[in-house]
Amino acid sequence: MDMPLDAMTDVSDEALLVLFANGDQMAARALTLRFTPKVMAHAYRLLGNHAEAEDVTQESMLRLWKIAPDWRQGEAKISTWLYRVVANLCTDRLRRKPGLALDAVPEPEDNAPGVTERIQDHTREVALQKALNQLPERQRQAVVLRHIEGLTNPEIAAIMEISTEAVESLTARGKRTLAAKLAGQRNELGYSDD
Repeated sequence: MDMPLDAMTDVSDEALLVLFANGDQMAARALTLRFTPKVMAHAYRLLGNHAEAEDVTQESMLRLWKIAPDWRQGEAKISTWLYRVVANLCTDRLRRKPGLALDAVPEPEDNAPGVTERIQDHTREVALQKALNQLPERQRQAVVLRHIEGLTNPEIAAIMEISTEAVESLTARGKRTLAAKLAGQRNELGYSDD
């Protein structure tokens, strides 16, 4: 018998996946609502393209559904597995095609009240994405996972299949490079030295 969706908020990710593998469609919906925004945001940060990120998100979730019956509990967190799948799919897409011009990236919808604030936020997002796009692929992935997605270094190490020390090195070099690339734009981006 399917559990109601609101009763699933306290159910662990693994338990939801097991319920889905046993035919509980509400568990699939709960997992989808729980992970799709995170997966989409991560894919967008790595690709810089909303449509491509949507495709990667959909493919990642499909892969989760396919692996559900064979999921080996306790070996990895579902979120770690999903981030790794997203990273791999994004890497495949980035290697397949030439980079997109920043002008081709659609402006995300923003419900902020002021036009000036929206323009400033967009300018900052574009500058950050442009700087991220200039980082080497592994540095970009580490920086996005750590400083945008908020994951811990051990989680990132598991996703990227590298040591925690390598994650620390990648994020430190990436942050330094981003700071250098964005330093000359402080006034343009609305940051004062006050």
